[in-house]
Order: sequence, then C-alpha cells, then structure tokens
Amino acid sequence: MSSKKRKPWTRKEFEQQLRAREKYYHINHEFHILMNSGKLDKEAIQGWVANRFYYQTTIPIKDAAILSNCPEREVRRHWIQRIIDHDGVQGNEGGIEAWLQLGEAVGLKRKELLSHEHVLPGVRFAIDAYLNFARRATWQEAASSSLTELYAPKIHQKRLDNWPRYYPWIKEKGYNYFRKRLSEARRDVQHGLDITLDYYKTREEQEHALDILQFKLDILWTMLDCMWMAYIEKKPPYHNC
Repeated sequence: MSSKKRKPWTRKEFEQQLRAREKYYHINHEFHILMNSGKLDKEAIQGWVANRFYYQTTIPIKDAAILSNCPEREVRRHWIQRIIDHDGVQGNEGGIEAWLQLGEAVGLKRKELLSHEHVLPGVRFAIDAYLNFARRATWQEAASSSLTELYAPKIHQKRLDNWPRYYPWIKEKGYNYFRKRLSEARRDVQHGLDITLDYYKTREEQEHALDILQFKLDILWTMLDCMWMAYIEKKPPYHNC
C-alpha cells in the first residue's frame, strides 16, 4: 500500500523551516563563540582571517557558476551584483579588497593571503566541495545553497559590537568588510529566498531545499572544526609527523 502523499508546506511554513536551520549556523560553533567573546589569541584570529579569505575569493567564482547555468535574464541581472560586490569596480574595490584590509589589520601581509599559504587542507577541501556543487547543480539549487545569508547580518553585527573591545590591537580599517555586508547580505537574502520559495513546490522538493541548505551549513561548520584543531587544540595537519 502506498503511503499518503504529504502536503507541501505553505510559503510561510517553508520559510520558517529554512530559518529554523539557524541553530546549525557556524555562529554557534565553539570557535566562533570564543572569537566573539574575546578569548582567541592573535594566531587564531589570523588563522581564521587567512582561511576565510580562501572562501571570500571563491564566492564570486561560485556566483559566476550560478550565472553560467541560469537562462533567466532577470535573475542574472540581479545575481551579478553579488560578483560586483566581492570583486569590486573602479572606485569601489569590493569585498575581497576589504578582506585584504582585514588581513592587514590583524597583522598579515597581503602576499600571505593572496598565496593562500595558510589555508588548512580541510578548509580548502570544504570550500572546493561547495564550488563544485555550485558548478554541477541546477542554478536554483546553487542559489538555495546561499541561504546561509539568512543568518549572516547577526554575525557581522556581533563582530562590529565586540571585536573593538576584545581585540584593540586590530586596526579600525579592518572592519570595513563587516560594515559592507550588513546591507549587502540583507539585500541578497531576499532575492535568494524568493527564488527558493518560488521554485520548490512539493513537500519532497522543499525537503530537498533543506538538505541543500544543510550541506552549506555543514561546509561552514567543517571549516571551523579544522580551525579548532589547528588553532585551539594546537594540532594542525601532520603535527605528529
């Protein structure tokens, strides 16, 4: 006997399900909790900045992959702004430049960041997996994976509120990225959310969207697991070789 087909969630219920995944967002990882309470040393802060820079440089490539798979002109016209936000234009150098300034503010040299020499293997593996997913998935699925932005403004605001007090050695110019993303992330969230709520109609499709969002949450969490081992446990890759 076949099981009864489950009703799809309403649009409001589906959005609530997406937002409920915030408990798995990396702001709740112990590494982030320590960072936002002033309990990381300089090496750990620098390590986080260096590893996250690899993520920052991957974001516009991921977004270009989404564009390359998307036949919808109106979606492309909107989504391309994400690439501009990170890569920048003349007179507005964008998020990657702002992150380089953060690196300098915590005492790293640009060439260290640009070479990715400090990126942990597990972090690189996780980020590359995300990029490969965006290249292979449908454009709607890849767009849905960006919905961790639902929770991002809160994390940026916490850094702006707490870091100057806890880490006075970080130069003020380093906070430009977080200020920029407060407004950009809110704008991006609504577009990505609308795509997701419009595209996934059946209950099975909606649950698939939740699985995609969880995949992205797993990526972010795994990155911090790697950093925890390297900078908190002081056991970086091959430490015992």
